[in-house]
Order: sequence, then C-alpha cells, then structure tokens
Amino acid sequence: MEEKKYAYKYPHPSVTADCIIFGFDGGKLKVLLIERGQDPYKGRWAFPGGFVQMDESCEDGALRELEEETALKGTAVQQFHTYSDPNRDPRERVITVAFLALVRIQEVKAGDDASKAQWFAIDEVPQLAFDHDVILRDALKHLRERIHFQPIGFELLPEKFTMRQLQNLYESILDVHFDRGNFSKKMLHFNILTPLDETVRPTPKREARLYRFNKESYDELKQKGFRLEF
Repeated sequence: MEEKKYAYKYPHPSVTADCIIFGFDGGKLKVLLIERGQDPYKGRWAFPGGFVQMDESCEDGALRELEEETALKGTAVQQFHTYSDPNRDPRERVITVAFLALVRIQEVKAGDDASKAQWFAIDEVPQLAFDHDVILRDALKHLRERIHFQPIGFELLPEKFTMRQLQNLYESILDVHFDRGNFSKKMLHFNILTPLDETVRPTPKREARLYRFNKESYDELKQKGFRLEF
C-alpha cells in the first residue's frame, strides 16, 4: 500500500470513550451501566461508551455514545484517565479515554447496541466487562478525593433537600459515618447552604428543614477550592 502524507503505515490502536456516570437516590450512590447486546461480553454489564469516530473528539464521542445507549443528553463530563493495557479488549488493540460525570438520577432507556440501561447501587454492581471493574475503582477513588476539595452535592441532590440527605450523600461516597451535629455545623460554616422556610416530614414524628445550595457561594468555592475535613 502506498504511504500517503500523514497516513502512516505503522500499526496503530483504535480509541474508545467510556462514561462513568454517578447518581444519588437520596440514600445510596449509584452508577449507570448498560447490558451489552453484542460480543464480546454479550450479556455482561459495562459503562456506556464505544468507538470514537474519525471526525469527532473523545469527549464528543463519549457524549454521543451516552445518548445513544442511555438517552441521557447534555451531560457535563470530565476526562479523568486513559486506559491502555494492550490486552484490555479481546477484539483488537484499543485505548479508552474515561469520562466521569455526576448527575441527578433520571429515567434511562437502552438504545444502539445496549440491551438494557440501569442504575446500580455501588455495593450491588455485578462483575463488569473488559477492565471496567478497574475503571470503576479508579473512578470512585477520584470521586472520594474530589469530594474533599469541591462541594459536589449541587450535581447530585434535588433543588431542595434536607441536611440528612446531604449527609447521606457524603457518607455513601466516602463509605463512612459522620456525627450528625458535627456534619451540619461543618456544612453551614461554608455558607453554601440557604435555609428555607419549608420543612418535610421524613417520618410522622420528625420534621426536617429544607435547604437549597447558594449557587454564588458554591461557584466561588469551586473556583477557590476548599478542604472538607470532619
């Protein structure tokens, strides 16, 4: 084959993009998975993703595959790692670029080459296809590091929420238990929560105040970075 300018004769890998999408249902951290409808690993669960096309960036490919396989649109993703083990894909030499996103849980539906799309609690995730078990562990580690430096609840909680829901979020991500009073005091200290003149009754005997994120303070802290310790 004639070698063309900038078209190299040397072997080169294919590139995929995978999306690790975390959500929160008020009690547990969850991750969005699709059941593969094709080989390899047909019937196994995996992250939404696929091959990057020649005319798109990795991020554009990730967002396209996410929409095609789960119907999620307009998701703000962030690249967090690249996986290049030569044997990670049995089909051929494939490098994948992994993207992470935090979203409020919403209905998803399978499409393209996915048989199903479903949210799984982190402690209920089945064995995944390819090297996605490794990617999930890395994504959780990245999220647990990030939670100390960015107030991430804005992406995961409803517009109005209780302090208990916020504490549940942090506990589910970090897999720890916080003292209720200490957690509340710490969060209010950062001035990112606006107390509302509204309450809900989580139980018939208990009334809980609702809060909303103060977006201006929230964005300012995201820019400056903050360190959250308990």
